[in-house]
Amino acid sequence: MLKYFKLFFFLIISQSVFCQYTWQWTELASMPFNTSNNAVCEADVNGSKLVYSFGGIDDSKIYSGIHNRSFKYDVNANTWSEIDLLPDPEPKIAAGASFVKGKIYIIGGYHVYANNSEVSSSKVHVYNPSTDLFEADATDIPLAIDDHVQCVYKDSLIFVVTGWSNNGNKPNVQIFNPELNAWSTGTSLINDFYYTAFGASGYILGDTLYYHGGAAGSSFAARSYLRKGYINPNDPTDITWSLGDNSPGDAGYRAACSGVGNTVFWVGGSATSYNFDGIAYSNGVGVEPETRILHYNNWSHSFVDETNEPYGVMDLRGIAKISEDKWIICGGMDSSQVVGNRTFLLENSLVEIGEKAKQELRIFQFEESVVIDLSKKQKVKLFDLQGKCLEDFKETEKIEIKRSKYKRGVYLLHLEDRIVRILL
Repeated sequence: MLKYFKLFFFLIISQSVFCQYTWQWTELASMPFNTSNNAVCEADVNGSKLVYSFGGIDDSKIYSGIHNRSFKYDVNANTWSEIDLLPDPEPKIAAGASFVKGKIYIIGGYHVYANNSEVSSSKVHVYNPSTDLFEADATDIPLAIDDHVQCVYKDSLIFVVTGWSNNGNKPNVQIFNPELNAWSTGTSLINDFYYTAFGASGYILGDTLYYHGGAAGSSFAARSYLRKGYINPNDPTDITWSLGDNSPGDAGYRAACSGVGNTVFWVGGSATSYNFDGIAYSNGVGVEPETRILHYNNWSHSFVDETNEPYGVMDLRGIAKISEDKWIICGGMDSSQVVGNRTFLLENSLVEIGEKAKQELRIFQFEESVVIDLSKKQKVKLFDLQGKCLEDFKETEKIEIKRSKYKRGVYLLHLEDRIVRILL
C-alpha cells in the first residue's frame, strides 16, 4: 500500500507541477524597428487587443541610440505600425507601461548623455489608445525612478516599487491613482539588497505583489530573491513585505513578468546584470539571455524552472497579456547582445490538473496554523513526503494543523478522493 501511495503521489506532483508549464512559442510579425529596453503593455479598444512599445535603445547600443519611438501592434491583423513619439524632450529607456481604465501610463525611465551620465525621469506620460494620441502628462512621480517594478492593482492603481534613482537603489513604494491623478506613498521596503533592486519585475495576484530578481549591492550582482507584499485591500498603502518561500537559486535581471490563476511567471531575462549596452557590470563581458521561464505557484509556494524554452530574450521591460492563456513579448536583446525586432506569442493555460479539487477546498494560512475547510465531511490523513502518516483526522468538515508540530515544508493531505499539497 505504501509503495502504491508513493507512486500515486509522484504522479500527482509530476502532473500538477510540471505539465501545466509547457509553453508554445509562435513568432509573429516583426516590429518595424529594432529596439530593446522598451516599455511594453497591452490595451483593449472596443474589444480589439493591441500591444504597445514605448522608447528604448536601437541596435547601436550607444547613448545616442536611445529613442522615444513608439509602436502599436494589432493582434487580429498581425501588423505593426508606428505611432507618435513619447512626449519627452529627451529620449529614455527603462520606463514602465501600464494599461488602466482605458489609458496607458508610461512612468519613469532614464536618460543617458554623451559623458555617460544618467538621469532618472519623473515623467508620467498618458496615451489614449482609443484616439491614438498622447494626452497631457499626468502628475510627476514624487521620486524619479527607472528600472523599477511596475504593477496594476485591480485595474485602479499602479504600484511602482523600488528601482534606481540617479545615485542608487531605492526602497520607495509609490502608488498612482489615475482617476485622481495623484500619488500616494506605500509601506517602504526594507532598505537592503534583499529587497531593493533595479531591473527586477513583478505582478499582482489578488492582494499580493510578487517581484523577483534585479541587481543590488555594490557589485550590482543579479539577485535570486522572491519578495512578496500583501496589500491591505482596505488601505492599499498598507503593505506587509516578506521574502518569498522557496526562492529559486536562479538569479534574474530584466525579465518580463505576468501571471494568471495561482501562478506568476518570468520570461527570459539574464542571470547576470549589465549596462544598457548588454555588457556585464562585473567583468566587461557580453551577457547572454536565459532560455527559461520561471514559475511561482502561490498555492503550493513552489518555484519551477523550465529551462528548455526555444528562445532566449533579455532586456525586457514588460509583457502584454492578451488573454488568460496568451501573452506577447517584443524587442529585447537576443544572443550576443543583438537588439532584435522579433515578436513572440506565448501560449499556456497554466491551469493545474488539480484545479477543480482546489476550488472545492479553502485553505487559510495563518502564522501559527493552517486551517482547511473541506466543504463536506470526509476522512482525512496528513502524510509527510516519505509516506508516513502523521495525523488521522477521522471524519470532519474542517481541520486545523498547528505549525509548531512540524518542520517547515510541504506535506500531503490524503482525502477520500485525492491528495492535496499544503505548506506548513
